[in-house]
Parts: sequence; C-alpha cells; structure tokens
Amino acid sequence: MGRAFEFRKARKMKRWSAMSKAFTRIGKDIVMAVKEGGPDPDSNSRLRAVIQNAKSVNMPKDNIERAIKRASDKNQGDYKEVIFEGYAQHGIAVLIETATDNNTRTVANVRSYFNKTDGSLGTSGSVVFMFDHTCNFKIKGDDLDLEELELELIDFGVEEIFEDTDENEDGEEITSVMIYAPFESFGNIQSYLEENNIEIISSGFERIPQVTKKLTPEQAEDVEKLLEKLEEDDDVQNVYHTMEESA
Repeated sequence: MGRAFEFRKARKMKRWSAMSKAFTRIGKDIVMAVKEGGPDPDSNSRLRAVIQNAKSVNMPKDNIERAIKRASDKNQGDYKEVIFEGYAQHGIAVLIETATDNNTRTVANVRSYFNKTDGSLGTSGSVVFMFDHTCNFKIKGDDLDLEELELELIDFGVEEIFEDTDENEDGEEITSVMIYAPFESFGNIQSYLEENNIEIISSGFERIPQVTKKLTPEQAEDVEKLLEKLEEDDDVQNVYHTMEESA
C-alpha cells in the first residue's frame, strides 16, 4: 500500500471529536459552495459533494436545507479560504487550512497558538511544498472490481485505490473503497463516478506529507499541544503536519 493508505489509516484515529464541530465545518463549506455556484446541487458539483459529506456524518436533512437557504441570503457573509504555514517544536512542519469571515482575528489567533507552544508561524510558501495536495472519494464498494476500476480511472491520474473499513452505530464493520488522486483530478473523477452510477459516500481534499519525522513520546506531546489548540479553533478547517503518526 502507498502513502495515502498509511496516511488515512493514521488519521482515522484523529477524526472530528465533536459532531457539532463537524457540522460547523460543513456549514461553512455549504456557504462557500453556494456562493460559488448557486443553491441547486444538480448544477453545482461542489455543493453536491458537500451534501454527500454532510450525510456521511449524519447531519440532519433539515440542517442541510437551512444551511443552503442561509447561504443563499444576500446578507450572509462569505468565508475566505486562507492557508497558514509554520513549524511546531522539534522541526515539525504544520499547514493549516482555515475558512474565515474575519482574517485579522484568524491571523491573531493562529499566531498566538504558535507563540504559546514555542512554535513559529512562517511565511506563505514556507512549508506547503512539503505536502502533496490530493483529492479523495469514499465510494460504495459492493460489486466493484477494484483492478478494473483502477484501470478505468488511471487516465484521470488516480494514484491509489484500496478497501477501507469503518464501524456503524451497531459496531458492525462496513467496507467501502477509497480513491486518491491529485487535487486537480477531482472534477473528472466525480463526473465519472456519477455517470457510472457509483455511489459516492463522501469526498474531499487532503494534504499528505511527502516525508514524516518520528519523535519520542515526549516530543510528540509538545507538538500535540499546538495541534490541539489549532483544531479547537472555529476558523480552522484542517490541520496537517509532518510528524509521524501511529494508527
């Protein structure tokens, strides 16, 4: 298996801890999708993807519809996607994706988290090159031949396809299939899956570190202090780093 498989296996242990935070993040994604392409998911592929993600974390249908209606209101402000880069202790590169309606607040908060944990906020471009920007799709794996699917998708730049397992509310194992490809392949892969009636459970984008660094438990604890502060911030959508994680 490749880096995407190992990356996902490790990050599955670090899922959104509170469902309310997941809903907050998806709510922002809905606003940005509607502002970009309108409130009709049939003609807005980005909104379709966000709605799939909302369903995958059991966001109620009423909440989704309200969020779309709110986002359509002219008085609803937009969110700007801003990336921050820096270093935690022990030379660990950290990349933070935010969605903010007040950049001054977000910059001040992120800088304070680095300062309080003896890290350093860097300039644009200082660490982003250390991560591969990827897109991913989680699809229903029933009756799919993975080798055949990989051959079909290879022209779209797909790099990894593998089976993934989750547990449902009853503790039963549910098997699905993960597809990883470069960021720019998202639209073509989404179109292929939809045209071939392959059910998309969720989709998104991730930044996979090209190289990771192993730390001692004590050093890892230092880095976790920064990561926790960042992940708790309402403006922060995703946090990536080069510290080696165990599954």
